[in-house]
Amino acid sequence: MASDLPNLSDIETKLSAARTRLILEKPFLGTLVMHLTLKASTGEGGVRTTGTDARYFYYNPDYIRHLNLVQTQFMLAHDAMHCALSHFARRSHREIRRWDIACDHAVNLLLSDEGLKPPPGCLLNPEYHGLTAEEIYPLIPNDTEEEPIDDHMYEQSDAGSGGQSKPQPGDASPENNDDSSQSQGGKGEGKGESAGNAPPQPNPDQSQGGSNAQQEGETEHEQESGLSEAEKQELGQLWQQRLAAAAQQAAHAGKLSQSLARMIDHLLQPQLPWRMLLARYMKVAARDDYSFQRPSRREGEAILPSLASSMIDVLVFLDTSGSIGEEEMREFVSEVDALKSQMRARITLHGCDDHLCGNGPWIFESWEPLYLPQDLTGGGGTSFKPPFEWIEREQMRPDLVVYFTDAEGEFPVREPHCPVIWLVKGKGVVPWGQRVQLN
Repeated sequence: MASDLPNLSDIETKLSAARTRLILEKPFLGTLVMHLTLKASTGEGGVRTTGTDARYFYYNPDYIRHLNLVQTQFMLAHDAMHCALSHFARRSHREIRRWDIACDHAVNLLLSDEGLKPPPGCLLNPEYHGLTAEEIYPLIPNDTEEEPIDDHMYEQSDAGSGGQSKPQPGDASPENNDDSSQSQGGKGEGKGESAGNAPPQPNPDQSQGGSNAQQEGETEHEQESGLSEAEKQELGQLWQQRLAAAAQQAAHAGKLSQSLARMIDHLLQPQLPWRMLLARYMKVAARDDYSFQRPSRREGEAILPSLASSMIDVLVFLDTSGSIGEEEMREFVSEVDALKSQMRARITLHGCDDHLCGNGPWIFESWEPLYLPQDLTGGGGTSFKPPFEWIEREQMRPDLVVYFTDAEGEFPVREPHCPVIWLVKGKGVVPWGQRVQLN
């Protein structure tokens, strides 16, 4: 049976050549790839194509044998980018299969922009261009027949990507199965390798040109059970450091594209939930302060500081052009309602597509519950001019303006006199104000 398998030495040579070309041509991607130790995965339970558990790059030798060198580069970079983007730590409550599909679309479109050529079977929907995995996920139908190109073995689950189940310990071993001696890892099953059959593998964390001596049992438990939450957090921080270092090296070499640079800057920025950021800005706008106003004569002549509070006025605009779903609006309004009661805020709610909603505005005092009006209308184009023209025309002086939108529309040329927070769904940019990303 061993004679039917592709020559592992030739496959290793192809993989090494592909990594070397990535280092020379795409140093950012090449540096990330070198952090994944190569490990062959054959036999029953092995990976279909390639795969990763955020520590190793697993590969099916027969699959690699049928790829050309350019396609091999793509698959190496594909799994490295899953790790660099911490896809293993960002799934949260999302269903595994749809999340894996969303991650594949995001990674493949990034690599395609970098000029890499994918092998057949890669997911590349141009409609998702520029979106993150979190933004692509809700666009993936529940009954989709799409499949990720590789196997993601970092989840603690009985089934991995593509519906393949993980082998359990004891299913096969070098002692009781002749074929298992050819298995070099597999889809997270952690099968051991006998010293006589383990091919030399590069160990990138020690040296780029060295070989990877088999460390028996080192990752068996981890591969059997996937990654724990603590391991995901630890590996997420490690890969973030690697991402920053790879970007710095590529930038020094003048080989970091602007699109990758923007993405990396965004990923390396301190990330806070939008609710926390919105609460922070509303607290800054609140006017709780000490007053030295002269007291009544009945209280004496001494002037002592006293805490004085006044209600803040917050204008909330909802983009009703259709880019924001009703359920998302309800969630946003519910969050603002929780915040306003803590800060004694009067909320003026209004909707706008390319015109202000004719039924608005709706005013909610601090003691009144805030809700999404049923007669909120929209569905036209998108323009951000009408709300700010209305503010100026009515000579309003709000303490804060919050705009919930995808930021895809026409902006006023001149920044208003009041502070503005843009809560943005998607990749849209804003010319002024404070932008808060909604994930």
